[in-house]
Amino acid sequence: MRNGKTAIIPLAFLSVCLCLSVPAAVSAEMPGPDPAAIWNYITRVSPYTGWGFWADHQGRQPGRAPHGPFHKVYVNEPALKATRPPLAYTSMQVKESYSPDNQLLNITVMYKISGYNPGDGDWYWVKYTPEGRADPFGKVAGCIGCHGVRAKNDFVTVHEFK
Repeated sequence: MRNGKTAIIPLAFLSVCLCLSVPAAVSAEMPGPDPAAIWNYITRVSPYTGWGFWADHQGRQPGRAPHGPFHKVYVNEPALKATRPPLAYTSMQVKESYSPDNQLLNITVMYKISGYNPGDGDWYWVKYTPEGRADPFGKVAGCIGCHGVRAKNDFVTVHEFK
């Protein structure tokens, strides 16, 4: 190894290999509190239908207003790794709400953003039509009011942390 040049090639190769082995969803930058950027993230960058479910809330489940009679709640990796509240920043839950005849009614997102809303767990809320139109979004009083009764569980209503 003369002048240290031989060591540079293996190190560069290792760096490229490590970068290629990181899944796109993990290496992608998370969106800010912007409904269009969040929709892009959950449908294109890291499609939520490839995420997991809470162990105690798998697949289609009975629901209640305002979400609809049935729902599925998808959870990203940072949220799934949580063993107790509070959840890590960048945690997301995506809830698909369905009618009794299995038609998708809407898609709602809980997204934990550092410093966004400290008084209410730093959660950002957004409700989408199936086509991706957002309304309401942000610090949604109805979402906070309902989920707020579970503040000690970090506002998560469908999963119980132990």
